[in-house]
Amino acid sequence: MNRRSGTRSRGRTGGGRRGAKGEARTGGPVRVALAVNGERRDVLCSGYKTLLEVLREDLGLVGTKHGCELGECGACAVLLAGQPVLSCLLLAVECDGADVTTVEGLSRGPALSALQAAFADQGAAQCGYCTPGILVTAQALLDRSPHPTRHEIAEALSGNLCRCTGYLQIFEAVEAAAGTLARTDGRPRSRNGARARGVGEPAR
Repeated sequence: MNRRSGTRSRGRTGGGRRGAKGEARTGGPVRVALAVNGERRDVLCSGYKTLLEVLREDLGLVGTKHGCELGECGACAVLLAGQPVLSCLLLAVECDGADVTTVEGLSRGPALSALQAAFADQGAAQCGYCTPGILVTAQALLDRSPHPTRHEIAEALSGNLCRCTGYLQIFEAVEAAAGTLARTDGRPRSRNGARARGVGEPAR
């Protein structure tokens, strides 16, 4: 996810139903259907709620973080149909019918994904607050580019701010994950499944 790619303006998802959007404008309750981490979830929420608020407050998926809420820091990033978006800038109703992947969906069961394991091994997560957004954004990069260059990694993560690591460990972790995936099945992919607490999912 990078600022130049227009990620901050990705409020358009094409998934929202016209009637639901109309109700959202009044602030009344809206029923939103999402496929979150591979599981169908139906939520009745206020029309003005963002996707970030619905994920955290209604679905209990607190890995995705409140940050600047201006689309500047990347802490709230999730994958929408496999593409990184800023959930603080999207109304939940705009995502009706969409496939959403949060940091909790990168693992299956208790095992860390290759990317999460690489972050742990390389010391790429310190305070951890920015890590969920970085993980999902990096996963999207690996899904579309199995062998990214250092420049491609830096470009993809340019919209994710980190005050702790200085980014070097993060870049090295993404490179290490790409190497691991190449040795195993040669094709990085997101893993949607049971919720697992791991790297990038700090406590509430």
